[in-house]
Amino acid sequence: MIETIRRLLQENGRLHTPIETLTDSADLYEAGLTPFAAIRTMLAIEEAFDVEFPVQMLRRQSFVSVDSISACLNEILPEAAARKAA
Repeated sequence: MIETIRRLLQENGRLHTPIETLTDSADLYEAGLTPFAAIRTMLAIEEAFDVEFPVQMLRRQSFVSVDSISACLNEILPEAAARKAA
């Protein structure tokens, strides 16, 4: 999951700092992530993982780091799997 998030950030995040030099806890906004690039990245993540971020996760804190994105995905992936199974 982390590698996919990092790849999507590299492709869509338009970071000023190369993603491979950032730790998973690094502040992506300090690395150059803009609100527009965060939305592009979010949409790419939704497509890659076949999920939809709920409204309560559509905030800056959800996309501030690779760790925070991963935490959001870990929260919504079981819910998405349950919906598909129903």
